[in-house]
Amino acid sequence: MASTSSTFLKVFNRFDADGDGKISPTELVAAMQTIGQQLSVKDAEAVVESVDSDGDGMLSMEEFKKLMEEGEDVGKEKELREAFEMYEMEGEGCITAKSLKRMLSRLGSSRNVEECTVMIRQFDLDGDGVLSFEEFRAMMTA
Repeated sequence: MASTSSTFLKVFNRFDADGDGKISPTELVAAMQTIGQQLSVKDAEAVVESVDSDGDGMLSMEEFKKLMEEGEDVGKEKELREAFEMYEMEGEGCITAKSLKRMLSRLGSSRNVEECTVMIRQFDLDGDGVLSFEEFRAMMTA
């Protein structure tokens, strides 16, 4: 945990160009440009406002950490969506025993439809015989 905190502190200090202990929207724009990302001042203000708990229009270390953690959550959610879409394959918004069998075969794990039905049943919270995205998320984070 200490290494994560020290990493946040190093990144925070790099973004805090004037060393005042806060990251302004302008400093956020400049920091993003140094890593090759474009962010307008208006967008930076919106980002800061989204986590600015004390209303000063700037990011404290804790607010910055919260912003970074939220960004990680968004990335994880996107990865889960992409994985779900790979397994779903039928365009129905759910994972069926057939689509699970097909994907497992592609991954080198041969299963029959009955085995896939049993696997789905373990995480099928609403009992409809398929996995929704929410059920898939629960399965992947279990």
